[in-house]
Amino acid sequence: MRTDDPLHVRLLRLLRDEGAVSRAELGDRLQMPRPRLLAELERLVNLGYVAEAGLAASRGGRRSTLVELNPRLRFAAVDLGASSIDVEVVNGRLEPVAAYGEAADIRSGPKVILQRVNELLHKAKVDGAYERLDAVGVGVPGPVSFRDGLPVSPPIMPGWDRFPVRELLTREHGCPAVVDNDVNIMAIGERHGGVAHSVDDFLFVKIGTGIGCGIYLSGEVYRGTDGCAGDIGHIQVDSHGPMCSCGNVGCLEALFSGAALAKDAAAAARNGTSAALAERLAANGTVTALDVAEGAVEGDVACIQLIRDGGRRVGGVLAGLVSFANPSMIVIGGGLAQLGHILLAEIRSVVYRRSLPLATGNLPVVLSELGPRAGVAGAAVLASDVAFGEAS
Repeated sequence: MRTDDPLHVRLLRLLRDEGAVSRAELGDRLQMPRPRLLAELERLVNLGYVAEAGLAASRGGRRSTLVELNPRLRFAAVDLGASSIDVEVVNGRLEPVAAYGEAADIRSGPKVILQRVNELLHKAKVDGAYERLDAVGVGVPGPVSFRDGLPVSPPIMPGWDRFPVRELLTREHGCPAVVDNDVNIMAIGERHGGVAHSVDDFLFVKIGTGIGCGIYLSGEVYRGTDGCAGDIGHIQVDSHGPMCSCGNVGCLEALFSGAALAKDAAAAARNGTSAALAERLAANGTVTALDVAEGAVEGDVACIQLIRDGGRRVGGVLAGLVSFANPSMIVIGGGLAQLGHILLAEIRSVVYRRSLPLATGNLPVVLSELGPRAGVAGAAVLASDVAFGEAS
């Protein structure tokens, strides 16, 4: 917990992350004089953020009163993918009380997608998940001006450029909202409740429809000057490669992502290179990344090679980032993480081989622990942080 955060933010985060705590322990943990702490608690109770929760176990004298976040608190967490919407309503401890997920095409535009988000949140309200929301956190699959709360020139999101996402959600739900890049919220989720829980410097790499990297430095997300740090999917890895959605050629994302892998799989199915993929193409009329994963499990050589080729390209880019930033962990998430340990082993092999030994001697490269929930988990953390910031 950052010591330079305001007292009320540190207090609320502690209750969020650890549950009910006695007043005495709060004083010890926050190193605050008791009169100031009690005054702050009284203020937060009056604002509706904190509630009493009975008596603590005796510490040898008068039993202290437990305090907790108000059980009424509710945050909405929204993870918008290129082809999906995931929505959760969580309580103050960030535990889900309602969850919805469905297929959706981000290219439908902001009005269609955000209208559907609002419909899902309204359904949660009708179902009794909340009376009112205290904040909304949203992740979108493209560059975001975090300061302004809007996407900026997102390559796979036509119609979203500078659309006032934060403003619309704030107006619709009568509470503060926060908008970030999808891979940043996945990194935040993994840092809060996943494999990177105790790690201050790590990279979270999302490999899905696109490829991006959430960067944690000194316990904080690094977004860069304009909010687009970590857009590694558009690093060129082959100057003679295919055209990318961003308009350049040979980007990592154009060579290995959900769409690129499906394209390569279809080619392997049609030219007879892969019997497993040819069988699936004949049965379904199409092949997907999941078909490649299943084919690899069955031992199909072409499927295994497609995964290894992708892992080699990702690993090459990550090796450069490791030499540059010297993280203490790399976490792999996103839809293509389902390709599993063949992909992971290839990424590890390239990173360890091409980075300096000092940078990789204690560098775990691991799969996301939260998996598909990383995005909504991180959006919930962001929503709670913006709500706590309002309690001043």
